Amino acid sequence: MTKQNIGDQILNENNELQITASKSSSQNDFDFLAGKWKVHNRKLKTRLNHCDEWIEFDAVQECYPVLGGFGNVDHFRTEFGGVPFEGLTLRLFNPANRLWSLYWADNKVVVLDVPVVGSFENKIGKFYAKDIFNGKEILVQFHWEITDADNLIWSQAFSADRGNTWEWNWYMYISRAIGCGG
Repeated sequence: MTKQNIGDQILNENNELQITASKSSSQNDFDFLAGKWKVHNRKLKTRLNHCDEWIEFDAVQECYPVLGGFGNVDHFRTEFGGVPFEGLTLRLFNPANRLWSLYWADNKVVVLDVPVVGSFENKIGKFYAKDIFNGKEILVQFHWEITDADNLIWSQAFSADRGNTWEWNWYMYISRAIGCGG
């Protein structure tokens, strides 16, 4: 049986992600995110083509719990060249397998992306998905670092080679916006 390790997850011989929840995974894993936030973004101008040009921009985000704490929704807002951009993340915790599924949609495409699935361990969240980018199968990885509850780091990477290498293409530096009107 051929398996390939991709971080803490396994891609099996059928090219399927094998994701197992951490022992500490719970419906409270994203409680830290409730409230209003200021977000500084650093995003590659283009992805999976050896680009080294970064675009930086600021945004605001507000997150609140839903479904009795088994999920949350956040609303991400910014502007590009005077044109409003909005994103929405829906996060759902499955109590049966103790995994989170994170869905993204924005006002450019207006569909829910394939969910990234995973959990937290020791204040680090790792979430993975298989997706299609520019007509090619890729793996997607989200990484959450919550070692400082008021200053979070989220990052995204793509892999075009079954997880052997990853291109980190978007970083969000998220700071609590106490009293922010965002």
